[in-house]
Amino acid sequence: MTDEIGHVRTIRIEDEMRGSYLDYAMSVIVSRALPDVRDGLKPVHRRILHTMNEMGLTAGAGYRKCAAIVGEVMGKYHPHGDVALYDALVRLAQDFSMRYPLVDGQGNFGSVDGDPPAAMRYTEARMTAIAAELLADIDKETVDFADNYDGTKREPSVLPAKLPNLLINGSSGIAVGMATNIPPHHLGEVCAATIALIDDPELTSDDLCEQILGPDFPTGGTIFRYERQKNPLTGQWEQVDAIRQMYAHGHGRVVMRAQVAFEETRANRMAVVVSELPYQVNKATLVEKIADLVSGRRIEGIADLRDESDRDGMRIVVELKRDANPHKVLNNLFKHTPMQLAFNLNMLALVDGQPQTLPLRSVLWHHVVWRREIVRRRTEFDLGKARDRAHILEGLKVALDHLDAVIRTIRESRDVEAARANLMERFDLSEAQAQAILDMRLARLAALERKKIEDEYLATIQLIAELEEILANPHRIDGIVKDELRALRTTYAGSRRTRIADDASREMTDEDLIADEDVVITVSGRGYIKRQPLATYRRQHRGGKGIIGARTVEEDALAHLLVANTHDWALFFTNRGRVFSSKVHQVPDAARTAKGIPIVNLEGVQVESGEVVLATITIPNFEKGHYLVMATRRGIIKKTPLEQFERVRSSGIRAITVNEGDELAYVEVTAGRDDLVLTTALGRIARFGQVEVRPMGRDAAGVIGIRLARQGDEVVGMHVVRPGTDLLVLTETGYGKRVALGDFRRKHRGSQGVRLIGLEGAKTGRVAATQLVTESDEELLLISAAGQVVRTDVTTVNRYSSDARGVIVMRLHPGDQVAGIAVFRAGLAEQRAIGDNDGPAGPTTSA
Repeated sequence: MTDEIGHVRTIRIEDEMRGSYLDYAMSVIVSRALPDVRDGLKPVHRRILHTMNEMGLTAGAGYRKCAAIVGEVMGKYHPHGDVALYDALVRLAQDFSMRYPLVDGQGNFGSVDGDPPAAMRYTEARMTAIAAELLADIDKETVDFADNYDGTKREPSVLPAKLPNLLINGSSGIAVGMATNIPPHHLGEVCAATIALIDDPELTSDDLCEQILGPDFPTGGTIFRYERQKNPLTGQWEQVDAIRQMYAHGHGRVVMRAQVAFEETRANRMAVVVSELPYQVNKATLVEKIADLVSGRRIEGIADLRDESDRDGMRIVVELKRDANPHKVLNNLFKHTPMQLAFNLNMLALVDGQPQTLPLRSVLWHHVVWRREIVRRRTEFDLGKARDRAHILEGLKVALDHLDAVIRTIRESRDVEAARANLMERFDLSEAQAQAILDMRLARLAALERKKIEDEYLATIQLIAELEEILANPHRIDGIVKDELRALRTTYAGSRRTRIADDASREMTDEDLIADEDVVITVSGRGYIKRQPLATYRRQHRGGKGIIGARTVEEDALAHLLVANTHDWALFFTNRGRVFSSKVHQVPDAARTAKGIPIVNLEGVQVESGEVVLATITIPNFEKGHYLVMATRRGIIKKTPLEQFERVRSSGIRAITVNEGDELAYVEVTAGRDDLVLTTALGRIARFGQVEVRPMGRDAAGVIGIRLARQGDEVVGMHVVRPGTDLLVLTETGYGKRVALGDFRRKHRGSQGVRLIGLEGAKTGRVAATQLVTESDEELLLISAAGQVVRTDVTTVNRYSSDARGVIVMRLHPGDQVAGIAVFRAGLAEQRAIGDNDGPAGPTTSA
């Protein structure tokens, strides 16, 4: 080998190969394959975003051809192939690859089926709003710039990255002898963990797992927290927290599983419906894999396979044979296909240019340190600009204070240079101040403009003091970093997509495969029951006619209406005082106009001849410290601990001993403290303290709650008073109103009550139903005996006094009458949990 001046040098071939390979390896590691811990980006992605920012392709700008973007990046900063550059740009725009996409693409950018994107001459792109947070303040000398590949341009060595991008979007790459594989996470959780770490730097990775629950993949699915591992010391299998373990060491694995549910097809067959896939699973390849397994007889029991995905979402339908065991087929699908696989995490990133495997705490701490540096440099930049402006304003104030002398000096000067020098000498000004005076327009000499200069100078001095105080106080800088994180969480976080379950090793059960959704349950007077998705009923204004909720047979009016979750328990109380239980998802899903099935066909409900279900409630669990309060038609009331109903035989158990001529009709869940109200068909209401009803066993008959003074009267509602609630009253003909419960003072149990509503004979009919309501996001479902259902807001029903009859709430067809009310919130999760306040654990019916 010869050197630069032609001398021959002897070099061992192994030394030359070793040195060249190490240079290549470090180039791949530092400049291509691994992300920087500060902004979470590889050089190619950083250059793409920087170029788009220079081109003005922000979220509010128009789209530009991707070919133009790739050409700009390649010509200015990244001298590599256009195909690789375009692939990197495309990935930034794919919502199934990026948890928070950084590029807003227009056109075909590929699909979860593995379809390639359209050619770059057809597609267009611009940055998303969240991408701007990575580039925020880059023009304020917050980051260092370096020469590009040919020294003609300057490019940022790293972005300011207000976002903790390494975690929220993850990264993957293969270098020489090492690889990184970081999953995406939920922005809200990462921001919360970062704020907690700033407040307490002693937190460990295990502590931070209280905020960061686990990866949050853009494709959803389920991940499992626990995994069975063999202890190397004891040789015993143990259950370990896989998520905490991998975050503590910076590497590990977590099991991902597709989101599935069982459905019944039109051909009355069971089907496994896949709505979400594990991260980076190709849907088309998965369908092909299942088909191959079926044709090769490795999976038995599958009759048909369809991909019904559309713009509304993913839907793969695996239809089963009639004699197939759904659980066995599903477990085989998890075992033999990518519907279940492991994500191997390796949090390898560049720290000061060196690759390091980082635990969760280190990743967050590096982001905190980086953001402190960015805020400091930004504040120093703003401080310098403010001081420069104050300096100019001081010169303008001098000119305004000595206006005549300044004008005379300028007029007596030979030229601009002489005028500048004379001003500097006579008034002790700097060159910048003198130039600002020469550049000042005559309009600035007006009195109002002079006042503006003085006000601007005062504001600038205050800004300088504020910026100096920030630089002198590290806690102020931390406060700014935390405020920025809170703003990001509020603006961009959204809801978590990936569910977290406990143990992936156990077999799937029916409960696991039922979709977690809100449903409407209807029960007719003759005991026909069904459920439907809540979205079946659109919201209407007061006085609407609604839609048909069920086709009722002759002499069979709808009697109960409930809004519940598919995983809740349903308790059915009969007129004879017995109770049966079932899961809500065991109630068959039927068409809107179907009448349902007889309730006796439900598993665990063996109603005897002549026995009718008159009260139904739904609860998420049987929490101790709560009670069931029951009321009969004749005004008898009773309270029994809720846990006594946790185990109900299929033949039922006794809930209350009912006297002859009476029947159990109303049940509520309570924490045992607030007042109770009983309402009657003839418009009376009695309010009394719950302490007057002592807890009793299941066989007890109860005590008198209200005395019915008039013949033909009966109890039509029983409620537990909750703070801030009104009572909604609905008559048989559809008249209704809200009454403030504060209008009715507490009396002792056993009174005849006071007036609740002014009834007007046939015009209003009797009271049909009552229900407690609030104005906080609550909605109503009103149902008639003939099956009409109206969904409306609580606020559409006005408040009136106890003497008023109210207004038309539901317009009925001739001969029809109101059957019941259900109340629910748009987000049922809050309502389903049994809280500390008294009240129903879940929405109940009033009929």
